[in-house]
Amino acid sequence: MTNSTSPATGMRAGRRWGSPLRGRAALGVLMLPLLLVSMDVSVLYFAVPALSADLEPSGTQQLWIFDIYAFVLAGLLMTMGSLGDRIGHRRLLLIGAAAFGTASLVAAYADSAETLIAARAVLGIGGATLMPSTMAMLRTMFTDPAQRAKAIGLWSGVMTAGIALGSVMSGVLVEYFWWGSVFLVNLPAMVLLLALGPVLLPESKNPSPGRFDWLSVPLSMAAVLPVIYGLKEIPSEGWNVRYVLSITVGLLFAALFVHRQRTAAAPMISPALFRGRGFAPSVALNLLCAFGVFGSAYFTTQYLQSVLDKSALEAALWALLPSVPIGAAAPIATQLVQNGVNRAYVVTAGFLISASGFGLLALAGTDSMVLVLVGCAVLAVGGVAVMSQIMDLAMGTAPVERAGAASSLMETGTEFGGALGMAVLGSIGTAVYRHEIPDSAPDVARETLGGALAVADRIPGLAAVAREAFTSGMQGAAIAGAAVLAGAAVLAAVTLRRVRVRESTRVPEPDKVLA
Repeated sequence: MTNSTSPATGMRAGRRWGSPLRGRAALGVLMLPLLLVSMDVSVLYFAVPALSADLEPSGTQQLWIFDIYAFVLAGLLMTMGSLGDRIGHRRLLLIGAAAFGTASLVAAYADSAETLIAARAVLGIGGATLMPSTMAMLRTMFTDPAQRAKAIGLWSGVMTAGIALGSVMSGVLVEYFWWGSVFLVNLPAMVLLLALGPVLLPESKNPSPGRFDWLSVPLSMAAVLPVIYGLKEIPSEGWNVRYVLSITVGLLFAALFVHRQRTAAAPMISPALFRGRGFAPSVALNLLCAFGVFGSAYFTTQYLQSVLDKSALEAALWALLPSVPIGAAAPIATQLVQNGVNRAYVVTAGFLISASGFGLLALAGTDSMVLVLVGCAVLAVGGVAVMSQIMDLAMGTAPVERAGAASSLMETGTEFGGALGMAVLGSIGTAVYRHEIPDSAPDVARETLGGALAVADRIPGLAAVAREAFTSGMQGAAIAGAAVLAGAAVLAAVTLRRVRVRESTRVPEPDKVLA
């Protein structure tokens, strides 16, 4: 697809870009930045001690080094998705790749905490341009619904796997090199994208986008950032008034943002997107899926390290095992839908599979590594199956000229859902943990499992009690997570049962790129 969305133009684009070899090469080029952007969410997990010793950041600076990437990424997704619809997704992708690569180089050789924080912020800006652009380009490159479904399934699997791979790569690189090497791995992929993108990737944009709504930019950031901030802090700090106020302020700005979109002549997120049957349910179901999949990570990583007493690298390597079956989840779900199974049934089954994964976590004891890993794998498999199908549904019903806005809205929902899952499930687990810890235990032990283990050598039996309490908290949170996902399964069955994808622009695809 070029700058027009007419069938004739789309046909020419299909013939130019649709040959199997070029199509696979273009798909590979698109998946590389997506993998790295998702890896950068977790790539500092094991690098923080080394960079802290080198740069000596304050406690506040260390928090910003770790969190600013995700904050900026979440805050700018909607802006960048809408901007791509206006200036062209390939152009924005290449601009983002240049920014991401440059910021990675600066971060690798940062000589102060301030420099590293600034570089991580620019990485977040670059990531916000790359994620919606890759999805929007899949929407325009693969006009055949079956081909697009396979490509989106791959997109979902790569994004989920990247988060798991980031922490492992961090541990390996820091073990053998210096902490800055975790950023240098971005450079070859970005150079490859800049070199091959103009040759392999077609340009696509809205031919009549209207004026860019600059007022919506600060409104969207003011809506997203305070909510994400509050939700991220609640699991560790509790329902502090400051965090509740932060969420409240964000929700107020969200109401103003919605009002702006409904009244502006050329809104950032057009209300017309929600007129497509199936788009609104897809946004809600995507958020609920992220709630379960990412919310569970709050417990499983701590369980491997603190309950089973694994080293950080050992825990990361074991945590990688559940991601192995993820690669089959999306293709199987896609094949079922293409073979005539109602998408509602596939999504419902995916939610129930994820709920059963939580059910396995609810049965775990203090020495149940295999059960926990199997539960994580089952949870992730169901989640990826759900995400691939509802993402395909959302992108299939969204107009091609608004593909960037549609993808950014779905990805923002993923960020919200993940943060909400960690906040709610983390709070439930923490409440159970504190209830189980004896009143005679020191205050630091009653706060967190890490605090209890830090003073356990002075109090006989405290470590075992704290590990048992944490496991009980994980069981309680798992029961709650299973209930939420079971409810999502019912919602999917009801809202998607009669939904069929009606392409806003159907263009014959002469070559089967992913056949």
